[in-house]
Amino acid sequence: MKHRSSVWFLLLAAAIPACGQLLSSHAPTAAAKPPATSDAVLQPPEGKPVARVNGAVLTDRDLLREEYTIFPYARQHNGGIPKEMEPDIRAGAMKMIVFEELLYQEARRRRIVVPRERLQRAEADFRKQFSSRADYDELVKTEFKGSQALLDAKIKRSLLIEEMIKREVVDKSNIAVAQARAFYAQNPNRFLIPESFAVQTISVIPPGNASPEQAKQARKKAEEALHQAKQTKNYEEFGLLAEKISEDDYRVMMGDHKAVERAKLPPQVLQAVETLAPEQVSGLIDIGNNAYTIVRLNAHIPAGKRMFDEVKDSVREYLKKQKTEVLRRALDERLRKNAKVEEL
Repeated sequence: MKHRSSVWFLLLAAAIPACGQLLSSHAPTAAAKPPATSDAVLQPPEGKPVARVNGAVLTDRDLLREEYTIFPYARQHNGGIPKEMEPDIRAGAMKMIVFEELLYQEARRRRIVVPRERLQRAEADFRKQFSSRADYDELVKTEFKGSQALLDAKIKRSLLIEEMIKREVVDKSNIAVAQARAFYAQNPNRFLIPESFAVQTISVIPPGNASPEQAKQARKKAEEALHQAKQTKNYEEFGLLAEKISEDDYRVMMGDHKAVERAKLPPQVLQAVETLAPEQVSGLIDIGNNAYTIVRLNAHIPAGKRMFDEVKDSVREYLKKQKTEVLRRALDERLRKNAKVEEL
């Protein structure tokens, strides 16, 4: 499989919505070992049991895949997890694989059925993760003993887990507009707007150890930039000039700093913008070390409070995330209450 040494487990984790546990074993037999790789760090463990959930065995292969779901930057660490992060990631991964096994068992207890059409779509989506049919066939051979039926069973397992999450968490986590409005009314300070200035800049910044001649040239360049800036008539013209001649980091964004809070503006820039009306361009502003900037004021935004309609969607999303986590934790606790979970 392409890049097998570093992503053989990640290809599977990305395949379907319940992702991380597509390959989870829940029988006392270990999964097939993948082909040898030259990078020993990236070779998966053998399938040693790490937990039993009502008798179903979860292995260190399951645990490793979940660790890489939690920490997807492992490739940047040569396939490993930084030692200082490993205990927390391992603990989180263990909780997740146990939780998902409990969800799967509960789905079976409830006799939830996965429609055949949904299973077929998931199978098709899974195949799309592979660059060729040969890669796909190799995975079926090495991970599923050449059995398409075994792969289908794993996909079905993930879909059952996803369905449980949908029924018990997602479908119950919607937030009504009235709830968002109540939160808005009860937390007025969260929606205050500090006084801000929306500005664009064009800057001339010589080297930090500029010679007298370099400082003189910087001044001359800044004066020429000011002359051109004064000729611009709107946001676009000033922005295009900034892209062309400015030397600060905002040049790639048409010099646009968006809205900057009053307290975050350098004193000399604040002094200048306070004298400007919207759409006016300042004179040269000396910002120290032989550097200069020119500011265009796009808007002066007074202190105030955001209207509910402005923040309604973000408030609902914030509350939904909170409710989702509460429901997920409660579901986990409920499933664990009468379960026998052993960490080995």
